[in-house]
Amino acid sequence: MSKPVIVVTGSNGQLGSELRDLQHQLPQYEWIFANRENLDLANKEDIRLFFEKNKPEWFINCAAYTAVDKAESEKEQALAANAEAPGIIAIECAKIGTKLIHVSTDYVFHGDGQKPYAPEDPTNPVNFYGETKLQGEQNVLENNSQSIIIRTSWVYSTYGKNFVKTMRGLMQTRPDLNVVADQKGTPTYAKDLAAAIVSIIQAPTQHWGVYHFSNAGEITWYDFAVEINKISGLNCNIHPIPTSEFPTPAKRPAYSVLDKSKLANNYNIVLRDWKESLQECIELLNKN
Repeated sequence: MSKPVIVVTGSNGQLGSELRDLQHQLPQYEWIFANRENLDLANKEDIRLFFEKNKPEWFINCAAYTAVDKAESEKEQALAANAEAPGIIAIECAKIGTKLIHVSTDYVFHGDGQKPYAPEDPTNPVNFYGETKLQGEQNVLENNSQSIIIRTSWVYSTYGKNFVKTMRGLMQTRPDLNVVADQKGTPTYAKDLAAAIVSIIQAPTQHWGVYHFSNAGEITWYDFAVEINKISGLNCNIHPIPTSEFPTPAKRPAYSVLDKSKLANNYNIVLRDWKESLQECIELLNKN
């Protein structure tokens, strides 16, 4: 008898790559890591045929258009990947009873809050990327009752392009760096998020709905850069600057700290402190 199937989209990204490393923890499943070659998420019929062929028990949607600034001008591409595709996936999941985990973002919030955002708090994105991700969430919830949405923030990993790897590269070549110090949030080590997703799949009972996940703590991008510099053993001078001195095409939320207590309570997940996870990631980067 064949094993039940778990599908992971965005399999070459940070989270998809970390899930690939953890697949051995769920050996009772056959894992299919989908990318553009074997699943075209822009093609409705391709998605339908993929479901018909593989009949997944779980579908983990890590695929997204994540170029926040480019989304302001490449609106059609961002909408197709972040809003339309998740809705089509959810419809196909509902047809055969597939359980869906869909990854979303802190950018669905406005950023004018003073305390960590709970999953039930009102959403109000400040940029088009956030709007498309919010539409994707709504499409998922409307079309498949067996769905879990995980909003996350400031994702980094040993894989792919991210703030940690970019900063380390710059710190190794420049004596000084200016980093924004008036945007608050919490980093997410993709390996920790992947472990949380595995825990959800292993749970004896599923609690559907919207959840938040990041590491523990509350920092600015400047704080993040200072710690990257320190753990990496580099001597770059990091200078705090206001957002106004670093203009970008897309506005960023000033405050996007997420309240993770619902996920921690419902799935018994322990959140690591952001510094502990960063230390582990940088040690791995130093080995490679």
